Amino acid sequence: MASVPKRIQSIVRSAAILEIMAQQGGSARLGEIAAKAGMEKTTAHNILQTLDHLGYVQRRPGDMRYHLGGRILNLSRIMGDDHDLRTRMRPTLEAIARHSGATVHLGVPSGDEAAYLDRVDPHAAQGPAATAVQRREAIEGSAVGLVFLAFVPGMGQRVLSTRAHALDGRVREQIEAVRLSGYALDLESYRPGQNAVAVPWREHGEVRAALALTGPCADLPRARLVRLAWMMMTHVARATVQPC
Repeated sequence: MASVPKRIQSIVRSAAILEIMAQQGGSARLGEIAAKAGMEKTTAHNILQTLDHLGYVQRRPGDMRYHLGGRILNLSRIMGDDHDLRTRMRPTLEAIARHSGATVHLGVPSGDEAAYLDRVDPHAAQGPAATAVQRREAIEGSAVGLVFLAFVPGMGQRVLSTRAHALDGRVREQIEAVRLSGYALDLESYRPGQNAVAVPWREHGEVRAALALTGPCADLPRARLVRLAWMMMTHVARATVQPC
């Protein structure tokens, strides 16, 4: 008979809590979670606090329930299909591309990387075109990556667990600037001769994706990127309030 592997109780309880929340439609109150998991409220609360810190669950303003967080989607996205998100956001990408005349990308967090799901190039040979892409890049350095590092809970810890020196003092300053301004700038730091600006897209207050506008630095100087950031946030806000 095969031996039963040793189980770590805290991991077993954490998995149980996440499964209970999923079974309840993605959210549940502390008392409900503790009762269904068969554990004390204090124990359930401590586990939920840790999961919240890591981004696997989240609390929303004015809501007593715990909700499954973006890290759950992040993990599933590594092997998942983002067709629905791509379809939903494509009109926004196209509107931003028309307004700016620059190429627009849709990126999502995927493990400790950024995965690019879609791209709209207004200068394509056949006219404005949307092209599905499946490219992955390191988080640190790019405008999209800075958005995720600033607003996706647990992303910084995830990057540091695989690249211990990835987030130096300069990057940390950039992350704080993104938190304050709401957008991220990349001035030739990721690709020579290319500038970019990225803004987050939120669902239920949680960042699920980022939209980035890129182009030659001569066409997109810093001052113009800042103006375009506000334009992009306006379009993203319209997409957020539209019914799914």
